[in-house]
Amino acid sequence: MRAVVYEAFGVVPEVRKVSDPVAPPGGVVVAVKATGVCRSDWHGWRGHDADIRLPQVPGHEFAGVVAAVGAGVTGCTVGDRVTVPFVCACGTCPACLAGDHQVCHRQQQPGFTHWGSFADLVAVHHAEVNLVRLPDEVNFPTAAALGCRFATAFRAVVAQGRVRAGEWVAVHGCGGVGLSAVMIAAAAGARVVAVDVQPQALAMAARFGATVTLDASATAPDVAAVTDGGAHLSIDALGSQTTLTASVEGLRRRGRHVQVGLLPSTVAVPMDRVVAHELEVIGSHGMAAHAYPELMALVQAGRLRPGDLITETLSLANAPAALAAMDGPTPPGIRIIIP
Repeated sequence: MRAVVYEAFGVVPEVRKVSDPVAPPGGVVVAVKATGVCRSDWHGWRGHDADIRLPQVPGHEFAGVVAAVGAGVTGCTVGDRVTVPFVCACGTCPACLAGDHQVCHRQQQPGFTHWGSFADLVAVHHAEVNLVRLPDEVNFPTAAALGCRFATAFRAVVAQGRVRAGEWVAVHGCGGVGLSAVMIAAAAGARVVAVDVQPQALAMAARFGATVTLDASATAPDVAAVTDGGAHLSIDALGSQTTLTASVEGLRRRGRHVQVGLLPSTVAVPMDRVVAHELEVIGSHGMAAHAYPELMALVQAGRLRPGDLITETLSLANAPAALAAMDGPTPPGIRIIIP
């Protein structure tokens, strides 16, 4: 098969022919029909994940067709249209037994723990736990957009953030996750404040339902001023000291901060404000496969439109350059590779 391979961190990958993956026991091989280019892929390629072993094939948000089924798999057949969460769970650890597959003790992730989806084929372990069947109405590029950024935002806003109609929701950082959060919060009936430094990202946020957009390129965003005292729920969708601080400080009393964007290991949380205002600080990490039906139903009904976030489609040959381009600013929205 063709795959995008890197053998050293930070060295531009190459498209080359490699051996096809074999369906593992309990797993499947998926023929990739669409896969997203995510900043997490860039972090892995740059060597920010100590668990990656080289050589590696990036890619962790994808959709396709089951091409081969491993021993012991009874819940799917060749030809099934599927996607998977970016956290692939084991199904048997204490977290999984409690239904919390997104924080599985033995989680696997294509593109990190094993070769990923910037390829014609990708292996998926524990298929009966991780495969999500696609309705006919959901095409492969839309499903690939769900896998990491949109599903992550959905759980962050709906399950972890407990959004309610009429609330003010601030979204700090309008990349793929942030724009997804804007669309989801607006669809839930919330009033959304979108914060970013790029005019193009703010324009897209307004198109997807933001009530107010704030440019943070020159001055710190004054969320409290436009929300009559602060947001009820605030999402850090980027992951930096600046966005974390702005998110917490933009909350009203007893507000809820949800951290979605990955952060450096050392950051300062304004705990004096957390204590004085009785704020909640909540982490959010992906979404389990068994939680997808609620999201998929909203996509089928047209209430959520993840496909609208796709701004560019690329060939596999263009994938290495797209990954390297993330060293600098990239256009907002989601880029999808069609192998």
